[in-house]
Amino acid sequence: MHFTKWQACGNDFVFVNGFEENLEEITKHTVEICDRHFGIGADGIIFVLPSDKADLRMRIFNADGSEAEMCGNGIRAFAKWAHELGLVKEKRISVETGAGILYPELLNSGLVKVDMGKPHLTAEEIPVTGLGKGPVISQPLFNEANQKSYDVTCVSMGNPHCVIFVDDAEKVNVAGEGPSLETDPHFPRKTNVEFVSSLGKNHFRMRVWERGTGITMACGTGTCASVVAAILNGKTEKEADVDLDGGRLHIVWDGHPEDHVFMTGPAEKVFEGTCKL
Repeated sequence: MHFTKWQACGNDFVFVNGFEENLEEITKHTVEICDRHFGIGADGIIFVLPSDKADLRMRIFNADGSEAEMCGNGIRAFAKWAHELGLVKEKRISVETGAGILYPELLNSGLVKVDMGKPHLTAEEIPVTGLGKGPVISQPLFNEANQKSYDVTCVSMGNPHCVIFVDDAEKVNVAGEGPSLETDPHFPRKTNVEFVSSLGKNHFRMRVWERGTGITMACGTGTCASVVAAILNGKTEKEADVDLDGGRLHIVWDGHPEDHVFMTGPAEKVFEGTCKL
């Protein structure tokens, strides 16, 4: 298997050209490939594939072998890689994902801006159960597994997120609290969990427990969800910078449910090679 390794704010992925490689065979080995000691090491594997709905199709498999709908950091690297492969020529392209068709754009600065689409805010869309049928904004949630109550704001960016605002995200035991929240019965498709604290006007710190992967250095969709949640809770207006373990992302959302979320951030190629399956 030929692969290319990319990272975006420290969120790292093994990219595979699905035009040339066998997806079904490779995904049998996802856990081994993503293992950081005995494999290549990554938060997931991303395939570039043909699409009859967009310029290209992106599929992503988490480090535990489960398939995710989308990845905000991954799609920025995807856009750069697709250009490098010569699969697309325009700077703004359309990408079919499990969360719908999204539009990344390569900027002259070297950063990538992505139209992430509309946030989904109702409990049914996210999905969340047992917390009402409308938007879930600063709602109390009692987690049976760790016997703690949280104020949660839930958002879907094509994948589910549970955003929790705290005084200091640095002090949260993400490894201790993330797993029980990911699998909480309120989330029928499990959830990503973001712990967010304010660093000043339009500036936040976020740490994340990703569904199917665990602690990662960044989560693009989670950063989008966190800023949407901050706007819904009156903690910022329209845009914000978010500091992650692996870098910073800039998120813009005008605050109306029909408005699209825009994410801008870096993506860098690390190395490429071959791996024997």
